[in-house]
Amino acid sequence: MDKRKKGSAKELSLMVVGSSGPSQFQLTNAILGKEVFSADVTSISASVKNKGELSGRPVGVVNGPNMYDKDITHVKRRMELRRSKCLCIPGPHAFLIAFDIEKISPNDMKTPWLLKKRFGANCLKHCMVLFAYEGNLDGASLENRVKKTEWYLRELIENYGGRFHVFKKDWRDRSQDKELLWKIELMVASLGGGHFSCRTFQMAEDSVRKEEKRLRKQRAVEIERTWNEMEQQYMSEELCFQKDVYIANVRAEIQAKAELDNGWLRTSLARGLGIGLVVGAVIGAIFGSIEGVGGMVLFGFIGGAVGGSAGGTAQVAIKHMENRVTPPARLNFNSIFINRFFAVPRT
Repeated sequence: MDKRKKGSAKELSLMVVGSSGPSQFQLTNAILGKEVFSADVTSISASVKNKGELSGRPVGVVNGPNMYDKDITHVKRRMELRRSKCLCIPGPHAFLIAFDIEKISPNDMKTPWLLKKRFGANCLKHCMVLFAYEGNLDGASLENRVKKTEWYLRELIENYGGRFHVFKKDWRDRSQDKELLWKIELMVASLGGGHFSCRTFQMAEDSVRKEEKRLRKQRAVEIERTWNEMEQQYMSEELCFQKDVYIANVRAEIQAKAELDNGWLRTSLARGLGIGLVVGAVIGAIFGSIEGVGGMVLFGFIGGAVGGSAGGTAQVAIKHMENRVTPPARLNFNSIFINRFFAVPRT
């Protein structure tokens, strides 16, 4: 019955969220049908995006640090939350919240509150719970356990509109792919078929697009030179094909770089740096108080001076990075068409 033509469907954007432990990484492996994360991975420190297919449908899967990862500072956590949003612009079609069905903790029960805090109250409408299990257990009996037997599992999924799916930790088992894809597509269709979005996702998209524009200007001379070389090397249809391939590759490179490093992320880093320096100055002043009022003033002054200098340097560096672009290339026939090829498609 599945007559989907390979490569014809629009990419499904998925944000996988984990509370603690390896469940979210096992889920990503199961979705993509390959070992993106090794079996011993229980946490990551930076947000990442991987692409592949789920039952023939192209998917982009974003993972970030676990919500209750104790090894990540508040500043780093906020930075990676922003990065995950940049990797998922204009927003995910679905949030997939992963848990181990045998290890539900009190923190897991609090995840709806944290998700609303991070993405807004409406995000729960776009969420589905994914329970990881091990062994050759019967899927129907597991679903019955979630719905009827274990009250805490039932309470957990009720926060997400009752939407859930059980999946094997073994990514080699592809027997549930079609059912998982059907459940995700059904949820997305019931919400109008579009991406989830909120103010911060819009900020992320604006910042990524701005960075892409800056990077295109930096590479304008290189791109035009490559086009001119192609025109000397290829003719007619082959020339058009080679240009299309080249432009697609450059666009993908620029987008990937802009998603990982842009003005919104650099601003977050600078603010975190500033907060750390201020705290350091305060602590220095406290220790200086041991020497009396004079020591407190001296240490406070030194800390403030260092903090102000470093913070100012960071802000100047960021501004410099944002403004450092190659002068516009001479506008000729090729330049006009290059600009059209790189126009950001509106979805």
